[in-house]
Amino acid sequence: MGTDLWAFEKKAARNGFFRIAGIDEAGRGPLAGPVVSAAVILPDIFEASGITDSKKLSPKTRERFYHEIYDQAVSIGIGIIDPPEIDRINILNASLLSMSMAVKNLLPEPDYLIVDGIFKVPLNLPQEPIIKGDMLSVSVACASIVAKVTRDRLMDRYHQDFPQYEFLRHKGYPTQAHKAAILKYGCCYIHRRTFKGVSEGL
Repeated sequence: MGTDLWAFEKKAARNGFFRIAGIDEAGRGPLAGPVVSAAVILPDIFEASGITDSKKLSPKTRERFYHEIYDQAVSIGIGIIDPPEIDRINILNASLLSMSMAVKNLLPEPDYLIVDGIFKVPLNLPQEPIIKGDMLSVSVACASIVAKVTRDRLMDRYHQDFPQYEFLRHKGYPTQAHKAAILKYGCCYIHRRTFKGVSEGL
């Protein structure tokens, strides 16, 4: 038998919570672009077959699930923190801030949060952080997919403005080609200037 992806949602429901949101982010590791978080409240009946951590899915499969999640979710919230703010407050704080923004953009408001990782979201709501939550909770897995697709689309758009960095291929992550482009062309306004691999190109 596989993992019950609804186990954490069921536990929260047994404890009296009704609007349970899964939270995850995409883009902590890249050298360029924003960090994007998503918060997702699912209905009681949702077909979760095949849904898992977005990093384990192909782009085509992520897109398919993205549309299915948007078609069926009770609510979806997005939070985006841009590179200058990441540089100002550091990537961990930026990630948590984007998560709290995503939660605040949910309507109806959640009464319980399941958060990917080890840190709580800085909000006064009952919540449970879960290591590898995107593989263990269906709500977090859906948030992972929404955050990843949303961020990838933003990076595809940035590729049109800055084709020399090939954001279309690596989405801002620190590939050898990306780091070589930074050394050749310097950095653009969506690069994270405090990150190793970017600061050398300033």
